[in-house]
Amino acid sequence: MTRNMIRFEDKIALVTGGTSGMGLATARRLLAEGAQVVITGRDKTRLDAAVEELGGDDRVLAIRGDVANLDDLDALTAAIRNRHGRLDVVFANAGVAAFQPHADIAEAEFDRIVDINFKGVFFTIQKTVPLLSEHAAIVLNASWTLHRGLPGASLYAATKAAVHNLAHTLAAELGPRGIRVNSVSPGYIETPMFHDNISAEAQTAVVAEVAAGRVGVPEEVADAVAFLASSEASYINGQDLIIDGGLVAAVAA
Repeated sequence: MTRNMIRFEDKIALVTGGTSGMGLATARRLLAEGAQVVITGRDKTRLDAAVEELGGDDRVLAIRGDVANLDDLDALTAAIRNRHGRLDVVFANAGVAAFQPHADIAEAEFDRIVDINFKGVFFTIQKTVPLLSEHAAIVLNASWTLHRGLPGASLYAATKAAVHNLAHTLAAELGPRGIRVNSVSPGYIETPMFHDNISAEAQTAVVAEVAAGRVGVPEEVADAVAFLASSEASYINGQDLIIDGGLVAAVAA
């Protein structure tokens, strides 16, 4: 077994939104590297399926809950405290996509997206900080859209910019405890959410924007999250790692 494969031995990791896509891939990666993993999701059926996909491993604890609901977050932290007593890694991944013109966004939709994408992340961290061990690591899932304007993404991008700002401010606030906080900004990644929001017809145009010439896969995000959560990133704090195949920084040929 290589050094990289045991980076999370005896570590306890929480992955919110761990039933599919980037969350599930990250849970799988952390498990493979020795961690005990807690995953969350709003749908019990999808949670059960995720546990099976992760091998039905007894190192997986699945907790049903909505990150926008503080009672659910209290129940989550209580379950982690009872089972493990601490946390070493948090990947605040749960979120939803929403793309529509600024003028068409109703107050109810505004509240829904902000509640899940920002409030949920904010209070996930607030509720879990008391469980964090010395030198714990937090990784927040932001988005490439905080770095480049995308028509129809005003609300979504604003919530993701707020999420990344938490990485700055909480890195400073939690630094005295030895806790690091970073974010990742995935580009177009092959997930159910990607297909739900981008039609098959539009996907060719999307790929044409990416310098790498393809859409990313969840495992590539999981690799980045695992790196930031590991001791190999011990001097990386308050940063955002863009995982987008060059979408933001390079012009596709």
